[in-house]
Amino acid sequence: MYPPSIQKLINIFSKFPTVGPRTAARFVFYLMKLSKEETDEISQSISTIREKIKLCSFCFKPFEPARNASHSDAGGGEGELCEICKNPVRDKTLLCVIEKETDLIPIEKTQKYHGRYFILGGTVSRLRKEDMEKLRIKELQERIQGSPIEEIIIAVNPTTEGEATALYLERVLKPLNLPAGRQVIKITRLGRGLPVGGELEYADEETLGSAFESRK
Repeated sequence: MYPPSIQKLINIFSKFPTVGPRTAARFVFYLMKLSKEETDEISQSISTIREKIKLCSFCFKPFEPARNASHSDAGGGEGELCEICKNPVRDKTLLCVIEKETDLIPIEKTQKYHGRYFILGGTVSRLRKEDMEKLRIKELQERIQGSPIEEIIIAVNPTTEGEATALYLERVLKPLNLPAGRQVIKITRLGRGLPVGGELEYADEETLGSAFESRK
C-alpha cells in the first residue's frame, strides 16, 4: 500500500523492540515532515553511534572513550574499559549480572550497589537452545575465573523469561571450576519488592534499592 521506499523504512522500524507496523509507519511519516537539516542531524547521529560508541571489554557496557584514554585489559580481552569498570573505587568482589544495557542506569541511581556489572545480552525463553547461544555465558565464566569475584548478583527482570534465565545461570555457574585458593562464589538474587512481570528499567529507585539490600 505504500511506495517501496516508505515500506522499506517501515520494515526497518518494525524490527525495533516493542515497535509494531503501525507505530513504525508513524515514525516514517513523522520523518517525512522534518526539514532536510533535521533528517541530516538524525542520520549523522546514527553514524556517530557506530563510529564513537564502543563496548567495554569487561562488562559490555556501551560507552564513548575519551580521546586520551589508555587501553587496558581486565579479563575481557584487549580493549578499553568503561568508566565503571576502570573506577578504582568500585568493589571488584561484586558482580551484578543484568539482561540489557538499560537495566544498568536505574541500578546506579539507587546508589546501593558499588560493584561491577556484566551485561548478559538477553534472556532465555523456555530454555531454548537458540536463546542460550545468544547469551554471553562463556564471557561471563571467563570474567568470574579471571577476577577476584566473591558474590554474583543475578539482577534479571522478574518475568517468566527472567526467572528461566536466573535458573539457567545458577545451574551453569555453581559448578564453575575456580583457580586453586579461590573460595566458592556466593550467588544471590534480588529480594522481594519488584513486581512480578515488571522490568528493572521502569522500577523506582526506592523499590530497586530495597531489592538489592534484601538480596538472598
